[in-house]
Amino acid sequence: MGATFDLHTEPGSTPVCSRAGCTSTAAWRVNWRNPRIHSADRVKIWAACDEHRDFLADYLRSRSFPVRVTGMHEDVDHLDDERDPASAPKNDVGVRSTGTSR
Repeated sequence: MGATFDLHTEPGSTPVCSRAGCTSTAAWRVNWRNPRIHSADRVKIWAACDEHRDFLADYLRSRSFPVRVTGMHEDVDHLDDERDPASAPKNDVGVRSTGTSR
């Protein structure tokens, strides 16, 4: 399926950072997907300037979304779930969830 966001709204236009209020030229792609609703071949893209690249990627990672930051012209075909169990959210009794049910 590939990327689902066209970084260039008009042919020949320059991509702008996706951070709210930022008008800087984007130099990076923040490739991501929500694994709860998207298959591994669905890749969404936020454009990012140098200043907001880490902010946007960290925002998505904090929601446990797979994220890969690439250069503006590097395509990503899919994002695998590569979660570290130690970073999984804790349940209501303070035990890390393993993702398996009883």
